[in-house]
Amino acid sequence: MTLSLGIIGLPNVGKSTLFNALTKKQVDAANYPFCTIEPNVGVVKVPDERVTKLAAMSNSAKQIYATIEFVDIAGLVKGAHEGEGLGNQFLANIRNVDAICHVIRNFQDSNVVHVEGRINPSLDKEIIDLELIYADLATVNRRLDKISKEAKSGDKLISKQVDTLKKIRDYLNEGQSLRRCSLTADEQELAKELNLLTSKPVIYVINSEEPANLLLHLDGPAIVLNAKLEAEIASLPEEEQADYIKELGLQDSGLNKLIAQAYNLLGLITFLTTGRDETRAWTVKRNTPAPQAAGVIHTDFMKNFIRAEVINWETLLRAGSETKAKELGLIRLEGKNYLIQDGDVCNFLINN
Repeated sequence: MTLSLGIIGLPNVGKSTLFNALTKKQVDAANYPFCTIEPNVGVVKVPDERVTKLAAMSNSAKQIYATIEFVDIAGLVKGAHEGEGLGNQFLANIRNVDAICHVIRNFQDSNVVHVEGRINPSLDKEIIDLELIYADLATVNRRLDKISKEAKSGDKLISKQVDTLKKIRDYLNEGQSLRRCSLTADEQELAKELNLLTSKPVIYVINSEEPANLLLHLDGPAIVLNAKLEAEIASLPEEEQADYIKELGLQDSGLNKLIAQAYNLLGLITFLTTGRDETRAWTVKRNTPAPQAAGVIHTDFMKNFIRAEVINWETLLRAGSETKAKELGLIRLEGKNYLIQDGDVCNFLINN
């Protein structure tokens, strides 16, 4: 299960620099708007010490990490919803991702032009927010135009959809993203069906050369990082990165924090399998029942599920081996109703 985050923002805020650092996949980060037209896609490993430590315990031949897909979407500009700056194409690219990574510029650099001619993080955020709201309004109004006539027939389901669309339209007309709005489960489902941009989860990246404490009205978690420095760190061999991060006085790279935060934003958790062949991290949604988690490994595992042998990864490490953990009675047997927990090490028993 690989879910995707679209990296958005105004032109020249550091989106492509961030993408390059995240993926080590070099894309053109030239200093002019609309350099990125087709979205660049990179699949990023989710850093996870559990995989490394369990692999060492099991003497695994391979280590396989969970992944997240980042999509570098070209810069939006004021008027994008009306087609300015190829806006319609860029907005369509955003519709295809599961969540949004909104990059906001907070650095001065005379060599990197700002499309609005000034550095103002609050106004930059507002421009992007409004473009997404306008795009959602257009989507909602199109649907309303299409079904309003059908509602006159007295169909209760259609009438309910019309009421929901009008409620959503009112929120958007007030300049509110749907993330901030109080919608029922059914109303949220309709918003999801329409693929409305302002209902997608968002994480903010403040691209700043110095620590920043900006007064921004955010409706999602925020991380402050220096994309240029992160790209420099990412360009080093992996074994040298940790030492360089320590030299900079940091506990971890901003990228690792961003990836972990993005993973959490999408409501994902990790369970693990370990053995001589491989130690592997598997991605599932939070509150996934054991049979469905088994199905991530192989669809037949869900169909033929009997039960799961489960142990927390730290408990397994302390025991030193699966054999020792069994001897100590530390491995639990769980049935079909068990909800997989983050950090569970699982062995699924199935009918052959």
